[in-house]
Formats: sequence, structure tokens, C-alpha cells
Amino acid sequence: MLVGLDASRAALKQATGTEYYSWSVINHLMQQAPEHHYRLYTRPGLSAQFEPPHERVEIATRRLWTHIGLDGELRRRPPDVLFIPAHTLPIPCAIAPPRLRNKPLPRIVTLHDVGYRHFPDAHPLRQRLYLEFSTWLSAKFADHLIVDSIATRDDVAHIYGVPPSKMTVVYPGPLPLLTANERGIVAVQRKWGLDNRPYVLYVGTLQPRKNIARLIEAWREVCQRWATDAPESASPMLVLAGKAGWGKVDVASLVARHGLVDRVLVTGYVSELEKSALMRGAQAFAFPSLYEGFGFPVLEAQSVGVPVLCSGTSSLVEVAGDSALIVDPRSVAAIGQGLWRLLTDAPTRARLREAGLRNVRRFDWQACARQILGVMAGVWQ
Repeated sequence: MLVGLDASRAALKQATGTEYYSWSVINHLMQQAPEHHYRLYTRPGLSAQFEPPHERVEIATRRLWTHIGLDGELRRRPPDVLFIPAHTLPIPCAIAPPRLRNKPLPRIVTLHDVGYRHFPDAHPLRQRLYLEFSTWLSAKFADHLIVDSIATRDDVAHIYGVPPSKMTVVYPGPLPLLTANERGIVAVQRKWGLDNRPYVLYVGTLQPRKNIARLIEAWREVCQRWATDAPESASPMLVLAGKAGWGKVDVASLVARHGLVDRVLVTGYVSELEKSALMRGAQAFAFPSLYEGFGFPVLEAQSVGVPVLCSGTSSLVEVAGDSALIVDPRSVAAIGQGLWRLLTDAPTRARLREAGLRNVRRFDWQACARQILGVMAGVWQ
């Protein structure tokens, strides 16, 4: 079987979960079934490494790469099946797919979430309209959809009327953190002034649906309580690591308004090595997001034994189960109480640490690849 793979999102300089998913799933597909031939469609200069050997097709179209460049290549040399792990179908390919051996090209697309429907203000209008259109296009015309969670499957079924039989829930694996030894952890902590100081970490884009405003407000309550209940202990820090996203979240103003300038550290985008060091040195990880299609950061933290606080919404309960401290993300008091418990209750931290390490083992890239290969075989027949 000749498998066409859209690898255009597999190696962005400031990658997020979607890009990591694309890179990981492509590599594991090729490792799981090396008997197939793989053709990777990329933009020029893609630096990501893929194993085992494969065919790479660089498409140099500058504008409308998907709808003109990728579609043109698919029509010149159609594969047996097309898989788009982190993007969208080309419009012409969706409506009138290329044909091979008198059969239309089978098309499989991964839909990660429909967060733009739940939180439209988190996207500029033009981007939101494109997300709406591209998701509708894939939902209507793809031969099969891969979704990361039951929550996303149910959203897609409800919003776009896609029957469950056209979707397969395939859990991704965890995103492995780079190795960081004790010296590296200390160096990164010293860089940010965190050495010898406990801290709670958040990693992710700073945007409204990540619930940053309530997290900061809850942290103010923690700090006020700390001043009266634990004044002899080193005061903890809240570390917000990630690039700014769309939406009206002025983190610096929020921190200043709550009088937390010396209790909240905003790092901006951090490298993979810095993220790994910050994660491994954290006392707890906070992820009170309002909506997630999957929630990779939860598994990242649990994979290195960091206890997690997360929301009881969307896919997060599905991913974390009873291995995290689950809170109502719309309640500042609930978030604050959860943070206080993780900072002061050592037995709870120990329990969640062990539960998290067990939970991560439920998610496996090889199993993910095998499921997707099964879907490919089904639509190819």
C-alpha cells in the first residue's frame, strides 16, 4: 500500500501538541508497518527526522499550500490512501478526489478538537471562520475521521452530524520529555530564580480557554493563605510557561492587579529542554483548562512523576481518570483549594505521583499507529 502523509505540520519551530502529534504518529506508522511505502508531503526545508526510509515530496507553493500545492501533487501521482494527521483536506480533493484504478482516493483526517466552537473569542474572526470551514470540510467529505478522545467524537457528532461509525477514537501516546539531569534542572531553575523554592507549573499557550485568569486569581488566594498558615516556609511560585495566544489575556496586567509580581513567573515560550527541566523540578502541575481535545501536558507531567491538578471538563477526565486532582475549572475557590492541597499534603502528592505513572502506561504510540493502520486498511479495500 502506498500511503500519502501530510507532514507539513510536523516540524514548526515553536511546536505545540498538534505538531508533536503529527511528527509522532507519522514516525510510528512507518515503524509499525515498514512493508508499506510512505510518501511524505512537506514544505521546503522541513528539518524533522523520520525513520525508516521514505519518499519525501517537497511542495514549494507559497500560498494555499494545501488547496493548490498538495492537491496538485495528489492529482499528478495519487497514493493508495491519504492520511492528514494535523491539517485539513484540500478543497478540490474533498469535493472531487483524484481517482486511482477507477476508485476515488480514500481520505483519512484526524480532528483534534472543536475548541473554536466552545470558545470563539479565543480566535480572531478570520481564523475561527477558517477552522469552522476546514473542520466541516473534513467532517463531510473524509472517508473516515480519527479523533483523539470520546469527548471530541461526541462534539463532532453533535455539531457536524457525523455518524459514530465514520469516526474512530484513537488515543495518542504521551509526548516524551527530553532528558534533563539534576545539574540541568538546577541550571534552569537558577536562570528563572527558582532554585531552592517550590513552584507550581503551568505549560501551554496563554489564551482564554486555558483558564489563566482564574488560575492567577486562585493563586492569589493560595498566597494569602500561605502568609497566615505557613509563614515560616519558603513561599511558592506559580510558573506560567508558554507563548501568548489569541484572545484577551493580558497576563502581566492580571499578575500586577492581584499583587503577585513577585509570586508569579511568566517565562514566555520555553525550549523543549527548559520545559523538561521546569517540569521535572515542579512540586505540582496545574492545568485547569476549560476545554481540551486531549491534554498532552497532563501526560507529560505524569510521565516524570509530577502530581497533576486538572479540570473535570471535556477530555481531561477521560485522559487523567482518578490519577489527577480534578477540580471545577469555573470555580476559583476549587482551583485554589486544589493547589493548596498539592502544596501542603505530601501523602496526596505521593498518591497522585504513583497513580500518574500508572496512568501514562495506558497511552502508547505503537497502539495508536496500529489502530490507524487498521482504519487505512479498511478504507483501502
